[in-house]
Amino acid sequence: MPTQNAAPKESGHFHAVRFYQDRDSLAKLVAEFVGEGFAAGLPGLVIATQEHHGAIVNHLRNRAFDVDQLEARGDLILLDAHNVLSQFMVDGVPEAALFRRAMTPVIERACRGRTDRVVRAYGEMVDVLWKDGQTVAATRLETLWNQLALTHAFSLLCGYSMGNFYKDAAHEEICSHHTHILSDGGQAVTVN
Repeated sequence: MPTQNAAPKESGHFHAVRFYQDRDSLAKLVAEFVGEGFAAGLPGLVIATQEHHGAIVNHLRNRAFDVDQLEARGDLILLDAHNVLSQFMVDGVPEAALFRRAMTPVIERACRGRTDRVVRAYGEMVDVLWKDGQTVAATRLETLWNQLALTHAFSLLCGYSMGNFYKDAAHEEICSHHTHILSDGGQAVTVN
C-alpha cells in the first residue's frame, strides 16, 4: 500500500512519475520540483519537449528564479527531449551504452564536481516514446534511468500525459518502474 511523504529525500533513490492532464499543471509541478532543489543549492536538469519548455521556464520565473543566471552558472540545464532521445535510440529501442554516454556527462556537468549534490531532474522522453506508441521503449528507458541511479545521484520526475493511458492498461507497468507517484498537489506517494 502506498505511503505519503511530504517531499522527496535528497539521499536515496527518488524516481517519481506524474500523470498530467495539461501543460500548465505539469509546468507548475516541474517548476516547484526543480525550484525546491534550487532553494536547497541543488542543480536542475529539465529534459522536455519544446511545447513544455517555455511554460516550465515561465513558472520558474514566476517563482522569482533568474533562469538566465541559473543557466549561465550551470545550475540549470535545459535540453530538448527529442534531441536527447536521438542520441541513444537504435532501431526504436534505447541502447544502454549510448544512454549512459548521453546522460552521464549531463548529470556530471550539472554537479560540477560537487559530490554532495543531488541533481533534480525532470524527464519527458518516456512520454514522447509513449505518445508515439513505443511502450516497450518507454519502459526500457525507465529501467535505464533506474540503472543510472545506481552510480549517479539524482532525483528524477517523469511526466506522462493522462490521455495516453486511456488507450492502454499499462498504468501499473509504468508505476512499477518508479519509487513514487506525485499527486496534483505535488505530494509524493511511495510505490511499494
